Amino acid sequence: MKHDLQRGAMLLVSATFFTALLNALQKLTGSTLPALEIIFFRNLFSLPFVLLIASRTHIILRTRNFRGHLLRSVIGLISMIMVVVSVTRLPLAEQQVLSYTQPLFLVILSIPLLHEKPSLQRWIAVCIGFSGVVVVALGKGLLHGSDAAVPVWAYFLALAQGAVGALTTMQIRQLSATETSTTISLWQAILMTVMTAAPLPFIWTTPHMADAFCLVAVGAFAGIAQVLQTEAFASAQVSAIGPFAYSGLLWAALIGWFGFQEIPGLAMLAGGLLIIGSGVWMLRGDRPSKAPVATEDVLTTVDEVRS
Repeated sequence: MKHDLQRGAMLLVSATFFTALLNALQKLTGSTLPALEIIFFRNLFSLPFVLLIASRTHIILRTRNFRGHLLRSVIGLISMIMVVVSVTRLPLAEQQVLSYTQPLFLVILSIPLLHEKPSLQRWIAVCIGFSGVVVVALGKGLLHGSDAAVPVWAYFLALAQGAVGALTTMQIRQLSATETSTTISLWQAILMTVMTAAPLPFIWTTPHMADAFCLVAVGAFAGIAQVLQTEAFASAQVSAIGPFAYSGLLWAALIGWFGFQEIPGLAMLAGGLLIIGSGVWMLRGDRPSKAPVATEDVLTTVDEVRS
């Protein structure tokens, strides 16, 4: 596949827009519907898009590591629950900023789980990134007690989601040693749908017409975002267009501002710049390969972003 930076960047920016939209809809429905119910419909209505992507290669469900798929889906489901709960209680931009800590946790977790030795550059990036978290925390007064309307635990939950997201990324990389990316994507979608369907009889809350429309849109937007991400990473090298994934903060801030009257503060913007800057630095530190981008590599990258 050719390296088309402009096309890849535009597609990735568009993907982050739809991701911001689905988070806004999850925020709307999260105040009246259980998180598991929202996630069920998200996975159910995004499944056709996963099948569309998988059909480009081969739809293969045969696996040699079903336990690995099951564990990856359980951890991924926990990550999605944490996103829905935190985005329901936090301003969209702040939740988005804290979710960008995933690459920082990935560096830390790679030491005990993958036995890697991060370079000095990566450790400096991690320190810069977490200093951004401290700036956000100080700006919200978390160290001295915050506004009761926004509970302190929601910020820690959003931060913890970055760590859980990093763990799911590592599981994907481990599964990729024996499984194809299409198999990983399909089992994730199927297992998450089944796991969230099981408790529905016990937690079911009948959505109103507006909520039902939002639930369908959440799944559709998740699927559209995944297709756009796939096209983006198939169009250009990850290290080249990766920084454009941080455009999600702009979309989240704009939607939060105009849709929920959430005006970003200076501390959030400054902390966000530190967190994003550390992530971009780590991306730039990875030398892009001149080899063509394989479809399997693209699907693996999309799975990592999706988690």
